[in-house]
Amino acid sequence: MTPIHVIGIGLDGTEGLVDSVRQLVVEAKLLVGSDRHLNYFPHHPAPRLMLGDFTDAIAQLRRCLADGKDGIVILVSGDPLFFGLGRLLLAELPPEQLTFHPHLSSIQLAFNRLKVPWQDARAISAHGRSLDELIQALQQGVEKIAVLTDKTNNPHAIARLLVSLDLRDRYQLWVCENLGGEDEVCREINCNVSTDNLSFAPLNIVVLLRQSEPELQLNLANLPQLGIPDRLFLSFSDRPGLMTKREVRLLILGELALQPEQIVWDIGAGTGSVSIEIARLFPTSKIYAIEKTAAGSALIAQNCQRFGVKNVTSIHGTAPEILQNLPRCDRVFIGGSSGNLSSILDTCSCLSPSGVLVIALATLEHLSTALDWFKHQNNWEYQLLQVQLSRSVPIAQLTRFAPLNPVTIITAKHL
Repeated sequence: MTPIHVIGIGLDGTEGLVDSVRQLVVEAKLLVGSDRHLNYFPHHPAPRLMLGDFTDAIAQLRRCLADGKDGIVILVSGDPLFFGLGRLLLAELPPEQLTFHPHLSSIQLAFNRLKVPWQDARAISAHGRSLDELIQALQQGVEKIAVLTDKTNNPHAIARLLVSLDLRDRYQLWVCENLGGEDEVCREINCNVSTDNLSFAPLNIVVLLRQSEPELQLNLANLPQLGIPDRLFLSFSDRPGLMTKREVRLLILGELALQPEQIVWDIGAGTGSVSIEIARLFPTSKIYAIEKTAAGSALIAQNCQRFGVKNVTSIHGTAPEILQNLPRCDRVFIGGSSGNLSSILDTCSCLSPSGVLVIALATLEHLSTALDWFKHQNNWEYQLLQVQLSRSVPIAQLTRFAPLNPVTIITAKHL
């Protein structure tokens, strides 16, 4: 038996403890916990140590161990090793002096109340932290997300964030309150309606469930001529954010210096977003969208049909080999290279005399490869544009900027 037992307890209090764990509490010589946890045992005769200042509490526990005391019970919520006090205790006290007795976690209870399997859920703690991890998970289209909240990052703030991100995927937002208690409640919140008139219990978690819904129909007459919102493109279900973002796409279109009646290669076309923007702007141009996977090529074709463009040819193949079969081009955009950047650039030497080559690079390694290639050429001039953009997102009652991934754009021309 170790001198310290860390016992998880739920809102059902002592009734939720198995007999063996309840007996450890009964025999405790020192009870440690928050006011709420200690109040489950109002008549316990042992001295009490309130968990307020963790630094002071850890120091007192160290003194107890040094004096050889045992029978110390620390009461915590749920599973102490799941976003709980357990991690701090293991960092500050000898692990061999600790035994953990977990209770059901609030996330486990929430998914069971909603009758949703949760082995593949993403658990995120926003308790005393930023919402950056949640923003990333939502942009990635994670199917199931559980968020541990606090007073600032509460259900109101998460609902506003969900609306502001303007995601392609739709999420159900559930707020689960007082889980395991007599006043437990789980309710779905409509994010498109203000939640200001709603109140939530302090003990709550938010569950976000991605919804499968029919394809959003487009009214082509209402689309902007330039700068289609990202969420309107069909995307890969497992990689919903994998496309050239709208803001970067606009810069790329400008760097290409497009004109009517041109032939354009879009290498590593992804969802086809760049090709489709060009096709809508210049219906007399011919765009070849090259994508290495059959699924990617099919997705490009679907997006072309969706946006009513007929001057994009979706090509399934790997560059540079597939490029040998294409007509000489006036413009080349390289958005992806699958590790073949140097050999693709060799092929791009077939650009027309007034041609423009634009490359979008997200990693330092690919940037180094491109610069090394240009260094060994004597008939190209190029310039670099470092793009670091941020979008505003609400954080509780405030607003801050969330950065997009930095991109380096190289624009090159024949001398």
